Amino acid sequence: MRRKARTVGEMEIPWVTAFLDFPASVHGAGVEFWTAATGQTLSAPRGPNDEVATLVPVEGDDYLRVQRIQDGPARIHLDLHTAAGVAVGRFAENLGARLIASTDYSTYLSPGGLPFCVVGTPNSVQTPPVRWGRHTSLVDQVCIDIPDELFESETEFWAELLGFKVKPSWSHHEFASLVGPDVHQLRLLMQRLEDDEGPVRAHLDLATDDRPAEVARLARLGAETVRRTSHWTTMRDPAGMEFCVTDRDPITGLPGGH
Repeated sequence: MRRKARTVGEMEIPWVTAFLDFPASVHGAGVEFWTAATGQTLSAPRGPNDEVATLVPVEGDDYLRVQRIQDGPARIHLDLHTAAGVAVGRFAENLGARLIASTDYSTYLSPGGLPFCVVGTPNSVQTPPVRWGRHTSLVDQVCIDIPDELFESETEFWAELLGFKVKPSWSHHEFASLVGPDVHQLRLLMQRLEDDEGPVRAHLDLATDDRPAEVARLARLGAETVRRTSHWTTMRDPAGMEFCVTDRDPITGLPGGH
């Protein structure tokens, strides 16, 4: 499915990808898990030290990538794909982002400290959910986890940068979605973290039409359950990175009934 490009003024940001950054000590375990969890294929490595690879879906354009980093915990960072890289980068800085590196692409920290890159090569074709026997699932959302005191400013930053509207959740006061004129492969959800003073960070969400079956499948691949709620299950992958399995419909993203 081809979709309209996102715009920031005259600047188009038609695609967002998520990078799964794994320290060298757990890189292999993390890559093996997420390749199996998504049902995608690992590309050949690239980069000066073969540190980067892409998870390639059976259908649609890629939107998940993996990277070996030197140290620190496993983490998520975002790539904003645009043909207007210079203009988007300047706009991000005007909104409060900090440039930390510039090579073939530019790397920034959001005002709250979440890493992101502005890169080229926009994509546009959505990846459908993967069927696992009787149920389906899809990594379809990045949840940006924001300490309480930074929630308003960080949410405003991402909404302005992407040209989206903020839609607070009617059922959970701690959540707000960023809604654009069309739907990216990756939805963006903002989460307010109470009693938390750390930097802004992010985690992946999987949507599924059968949460117990999906949790069991991921457990067989090596993930462990951290906590359960009425609408999602938090798990931890073999590299130590937490993610959530949600009851949202894998196609529409709307709440499900499990």
